[in-house]
Amino acid sequence: MECCINNVLGLFDGPTECAAICLAATSFVAGVIVAVILCKLMCRCGKKSCASSSKKQERPFEKRKPHPAPADGSTEIYVGNLSYDMTEEQLRKEFEAFGKVNSARIITNRYNNKSKGFGFVHMPDKAEAQKACQQLNDKEICGRKMKCNEAKNLI
Repeated sequence: MECCINNVLGLFDGPTECAAICLAATSFVAGVIVAVILCKLMCRCGKKSCASSSKKQERPFEKRKPHPAPADGSTEIYVGNLSYDMTEEQLRKEFEAFGKVNSARIITNRYNNKSKGFGFVHMPDKAEAQKACQQLNDKEICGRKMKCNEAKNLI
């Protein structure tokens, strides 16, 4: 073993220096090629390139079911630009000043349960709902100007 090491180190001295550099470069390139081949063989995703598997995989477009419009003549109001600290109870109280409120809900992130900054209020009387929208639109609550309008039913 010691003899082999001395022979390899001896290549770097004298006239064989060029051969030693070529041997070192070839060994490095061969090592890289072997590493790449092993990575492709050991890849869990089974694809030719693992670079694409690290990116978030795109889902094909899924058509969402539209939110049905209330059949009883009531109105659902979209409320945007809400403070992230606002609760559903506070939202309900703001709208109850203008009439009966069936429900008030703030949309939250499903992973950390924090507010997304918008919600929906369901009021049975259309006239009361329109009046509430007019009065509360651009009203500052909890440090943010609330935006109100009738919820659109996307088809």
